[in-house]
Amino acid sequence: MNIEALQQLCKSLPAVTEDIKWEHDLCFCIGGKMFCVIGLNQTPTSASFKVLEEEFDELSTRNGFKPAPYVARYKWVLAEDINNLSPAQWQHYVTQSYTLVKDKLPAKVRKELNI
Repeated sequence: MNIEALQQLCKSLPAVTEDIKWEHDLCFCIGGKMFCVIGLNQTPTSASFKVLEEEFDELSTRNGFKPAPYVARYKWVLAEDINNLSPAQWQHYVTQSYTLVKDKLPAKVRKELNI
């Protein structure tokens, strides 16, 4: 997996916006809320995403993963190297993170976005 493939995956989802935040993080949002963040100034490239509450402890303690700084309390995990997950796993986790964030959006925002 590389940054471009992960970027393409995130942007393939409905109503996604892309932005650079904090000068070096590529952020993907739905309705103004982040669902995936890729660290651009690190080697290896890292990425953070939201997971189900029941997945958080297992995934965040796996080798090469940890609770995401600042947002772990919201069940975000940091993959220290984007190659720690296969493309199929990225598909699962990015789609799941997108859905978890989208489902928390106010109904008015979801309606405006047609999602």
